[in-house]
Amino acid sequence: MKTLSTAQFTVIAEVIAYLYSHASQQPSLEEAAAQVGWSSSYLQRQFQAWVGISPKKFIQYISVQHAKALLSQQHSVLETALETGLSGTGRLHDLFVHLEGVSPGEFKQLGHNIKIDYSYEATPFGDIFIASSARGVCSVQFVLNEQSACPLTTLAQQYPYARFQAHSRHWHTQIAQWICGDLSVSLSQKIPLRLRGTPFQLKVWEALLKIPAGQLYSYQQVAEHMGQPSAVRAVASAIAKNPIAYLIPCHRVIRASGVVGEYHWHTSRKLALLSTELAMVR
Repeated sequence: MKTLSTAQFTVIAEVIAYLYSHASQQPSLEEAAAQVGWSSSYLQRQFQAWVGISPKKFIQYISVQHAKALLSQQHSVLETALETGLSGTGRLHDLFVHLEGVSPGEFKQLGHNIKIDYSYEATPFGDIFIASSARGVCSVQFVLNEQSACPLTTLAQQYPYARFQAHSRHWHTQIAQWICGDLSVSLSQKIPLRLRGTPFQLKVWEALLKIPAGQLYSYQQVAEHMGQPSAVRAVASAIAKNPIAYLIPCHRVIRASGVVGEYHWHTSRKLALLSTELAMVR
């Protein structure tokens, strides 16, 4: 997949959002291109270069009807994934990542005596901010527009006593390559995620790692398979606070109605992530 700067992806995302919100009217390629001041041929070429399929085909994968059909299939799939595990590239998130919470002592220290390296990496979905200590990755955030809070500033508020250094660890490169669709990334050593969160939040984030690429789940389904069917709101809250974009695939959880719903790094990016995954596994 072709990497895009945040500015470049913002234009593509605007087209995706338009196609999704006007799906019932089935807008033409010309109408979609006009939304961003492009010609239809240029939009077609940009999409083909970016993800390998046309805008029309791309958005079919994330229509409400298609999403609802996928949700109806997921009960047994998620149950199997959570209880016994699934094989294949769809489960790379679970195979590639190890998640653990910071200790109570570390939590109280607020980063004292900890050095956190951070870098900005290019991906097909815009630039991404990655930060890690010697113990593991603590933040993966898509970079939003200039009006949004800087990821580094937000992280520094969580770890006010940590030393921050602009440096790309090997984990950062692996993560960026993986998001770019490079499945040849070495899996000889799992990427450790070292996260601040409540026990319940960590449990929810761990459950998300079991969701294969190309699958969609509702908040209710995740809560049920965690054995807490009445905790849908708490599950949704934990998902909204996920600090690790893409690797912990919260973008694969949507509303039971089939509507994609909100995403911390913008709904249009969630649409792009889902459509890309659904297109690639089919």
